[in-house]
Amino acid sequence: MTESESLPTFSASREVVRRDQGQVALDGLQDFEALILSRLGDLGLPSDGVLVDLAQRHALLRTTEHALIGLNDEQRARSAYIAKMIMAGSVGLFDAALNYLWDETVTELRKRVIGYDLTYFYDNADIPESRRKELKTGEDLVKLSDEKLLIGALKVGLISDIGYRQIDHIRFMRNFASAAHPNQVTLTGLQLADWLETCIREVITLPHDTVVAEIKKLMGNVKSQPLNGGYLTQTTAFFKRLPDEQADRIAAGLFGAYTTLGAEPFTLDNIRALWPALWPYVSEDARHGFGTRLARLLANADQAQGVLARQLIDLVQGAAYLPQEIKVTEMGEAIEELMDVHLARDNFHNEPRVARRLAELVGQQGSVPENLVRKYVKTLITVFLTNGHGEAIAANPIYLDLIGRFDPEQARLSLRSFANAEISSQLQRPLSQKKWDELLNVIDVKITGRPERELLQAVREFSGTPDRLRLDSSIKRYLAALPS
Repeated sequence: MTESESLPTFSASREVVRRDQGQVALDGLQDFEALILSRLGDLGLPSDGVLVDLAQRHALLRTTEHALIGLNDEQRARSAYIAKMIMAGSVGLFDAALNYLWDETVTELRKRVIGYDLTYFYDNADIPESRRKELKTGEDLVKLSDEKLLIGALKVGLISDIGYRQIDHIRFMRNFASAAHPNQVTLTGLQLADWLETCIREVITLPHDTVVAEIKKLMGNVKSQPLNGGYLTQTTAFFKRLPDEQADRIAAGLFGAYTTLGAEPFTLDNIRALWPALWPYVSEDARHGFGTRLARLLANADQAQGVLARQLIDLVQGAAYLPQEIKVTEMGEAIEELMDVHLARDNFHNEPRVARRLAELVGQQGSVPENLVRKYVKTLITVFLTNGHGEAIAANPIYLDLIGRFDPEQARLSLRSFANAEISSQLQRPLSQKKWDELLNVIDVKITGRPERELLQAVREFSGTPDRLRLDSSIKRYLAALPS
């Protein structure tokens, strides 16, 4: 007989063996079920509906082998909860089996987090600031809800978007269809086997993608050794290739590492070197989030951590992202200081420093707290018009930039500033008159309302010097038509 002729006979024989083994297994389950149910009856306990239908248990055992294909020998040897799941399923306790499956998933997910970077994970897991300080070690992971654990794993890339959706569904089923809580939900053997395969594929054996691996390496290097110039250059290039949101996550990790008390001096140096290179890729929401974290630290009297947080914000001129309560105080002080140095000796030398500070607080969006708007506009117009004797050359571009950030309301206030007695007095001087014309050109495009446009036209056509505007009767009528 040839080899080709013998194959069908061999395949048929193997199939017979499988059927025989399956029948033996089914017979064994039937015998075991009869024994257990009989014993329950002897004890006076209910036996109806306690165990899942025999066919469903057989379906689970028949498909479990396929679900376990993704595990290697070492992974199988440590999967105690999977063994318990199969055991519970084989006797018909599917609700307990689902509970064991979830225990295995959570255990493996915690191992992945510990093997990655705990600080980086905790800083990206949407944990309230009040609880963050109690989460430091791997043992502290048990303090997180399963939902928080999943969200954090998703954010740092330890599970995929699709994997998160699938695993979160299993978490939902565990909460409402397992032995964790009383319920009347019926599970099937194929469902359990499918969920087992999902947990293995999406958690236990999911490899890190390239970016996640690079981030792990970066966070490890930052905390383990001083970084040289070559590595910093390579990392800066890496930042440019980051997918959306990953820059925010790295920034959160670095911010958390920097504000952790007791960090090595070289770790702080490394973060200070990396922070400005990463900042351009950090989203606006994340930037404001760092300002909020600073405010929470200060509110909780964590002064030392607050000082460290402020260092990073100041390093990238990020004062515009401070919370309103901090910004109001600091911007009010900066406005007052700017006026003080403008009126003092050596104003040409001192104005640029204070102007830069004010520009940092205002930010690119020109955001000024409502209760400071009038004072801010008046001060900025005053210093822009100069003292009449000369111009602060280094400060003037900053003033122009800030005026260029005016919104229509701020532009409207600056247009009618000639009505202020102090500014009107400035406008007697030729240099200030020249600067006034320059101001009108900058704010022209920002003046939107019809009454304001009419006033602007009247001011431009006024035949006298601008210091006389506030005294002119027709100009006063235009002013009277404006909203207060």
